[in-house]
Order: sequence, then structure tokens, then C-alpha cells
Amino acid sequence: MVRSRISCFKRRLVFVCVVPLLFLGICQTYVLGGLAKVEKTGQITSYSATGGEDGDLKKGVAWPNPRFTDNGNGTVRDRLTKLIWLKKANAFGIRTWEQALSDANTLSSGSAGLTDGSVAGDWRLPNVKELQSLIDFAYFQPALSSASGTSKWTNGDAFIVVQSGAYWSSTTYSGTAANAWFVNLFDGAVYHVSLTSAYFVWPVRAGR
Repeated sequence: MVRSRISCFKRRLVFVCVVPLLFLGICQTYVLGGLAKVEKTGQITSYSATGGEDGDLKKGVAWPNPRFTDNGNGTVRDRLTKLIWLKKANAFGIRTWEQALSDANTLSSGSAGLTDGSVAGDWRLPNVKELQSLIDFAYFQPALSSASGTSKWTNGDAFIVVQSGAYWSSTTYSGTAANAWFVNLFDGAVYHVSLTSAYFVWPVRAGR
């Protein structure tokens, strides 16, 4: 009798908890077409005679328009990733990796144009995925209105002094502890280099 009641309870639990989840998955896949978890690349031109490549399918989450909004306190919100970026994209100049980490970790309100009330420890160096998310692959020259050096973001004037060069990420290269990944904002290149090299710094923090 007791076993029968336990079995009945288990069946009810499966029906109440598992079945709705399965139904939700089916709806997502067949009704909504599957909800993408990554953004569109922006590529809209198809170069394949048979189709099936990115410019043909245009898969991914649509970018918000505008994607970046100026918070008016020295910070810019990325409405796609929900991250908060420092508005001034070159507040520290060329730095080694260790210096870049320190610059980001000690950044606080009252410096680099910030009036957001942030304190040391709120900001950090972005990881390589976060930094790469800024690249607009549709143009192969991300975020910049020119290749001359300092320039404006193409999505309006949210950022200032964006450099068409390499920016440090906080991600080290797994092959050696003496290398870290960087992202070049001129051509979108991602590669690793010695920690003693000198690149630009662009701090980020989580949205609130």
C-alpha cells in the first residue's frame, strides 16, 4: 500500500514538473523556431550560390537599436550583453597586462570621467569573449568610423577615444602562463601575446 502511494506520488511529480518543461522545449523549437543565445553577426550579404551560410540565414539575436546608451556618468550600457563599459575607451594609454589589470581593478568614481559612484573593485578587465562581443563583423572594422586612431563608435557617440588597435583581455593563454589574449579593434583579430607587451585598456563591470 505504501509503495503504491509512493509510485503514484512520483508519477504526479513527473507530470507536474517534467511535462511542462518538455512542452516548453517543444514550443521553443517548433513554434518559436528556437531561441538563439548569441547575437547576429550583422552579415546580410550572401555569397553562396547554394545558400546556407551566415549572410543567407542571418541567425542569432537581433542587436538592439541603439545597442549602446550613454548613462551620462562616464559609463555606457551595452543593451545586448547588459555590461557596463567605461565611456572613455583610452583612459590609461598603453599598458602591460599586469598594469592593465591594476588600472581596471582600482578604477572608481572621480577618475577617468566617472561620476557613477563606483568604488575600487567594481571594475575589471573584460575577458576575451566580452571584449570580442564589441566587434561588428559585418564591417570587419568594428566600432570605428575611421582607421586613423581615435574615433567615434559607429553606433552613435556613446564612446569616446576608441583606439583602432589592440586591447587587453583578462584571459590568459592556456598554452603558457606568460601570455594573454587581446582583441584588435581595427580588424577584429584575436590572439595571444606576452604579458610584458603594451596594449590599450578598456574596463568593464556588470550591469546593475
